[in-house]
Amino acid sequence: MTTAAPSPRDARPEDIEQLLPLWASLFDQEPPLLDTWVDHARAWFGRTVGARETARFPVVDIDGRIVACAIGTLETGVPNPQSPRGRAARLSNVVTLPEHRGRGFGAALVDVVIEWARSIDADRVDLSATPQGQRIYERAGFRLTSAPRMKLPLENS
Repeated sequence: MTTAAPSPRDARPEDIEQLLPLWASLFDQEPPLLDTWVDHARAWFGRTVGARETARFPVVDIDGRIVACAIGTLETGVPNPQSPRGRAARLSNVVTLPEHRGRGFGAALVDVVIEWARSIDADRVDLSATPQGQRIYERAGFRLTSAPRMKLPLENS
């Protein structure tokens, strides 16, 4: 008898201590997490976790342990041909613990964020994909664009 895979649930404020190491793994960081980003991420999550109009935090929880997560956030800007209402959702921090990969958790989390984006009248969903994750996003309908991403890190004074 096969047991059904757990369905994603919404993250709760008390989940932050399990989410931080997952997010850190995206940047090849391991506990203990002592960087200042951790304090900022903890505070941001606390302010944002319940704001369903501007963010969505689906997680997969197995027996009280979060094994996969994703983040959807709303970005607003000037309406344009690719975003007629100026509302784009950003999909980020999609990660599954290595021992739980290959079970469809990442795809299920992506689907939750896409449906959330539709429910808040976003025009599109944007993301930055690693080569390892690109297949999941392509299956969900994402396509590569020709627009290059550029970044300017701003140092705190």
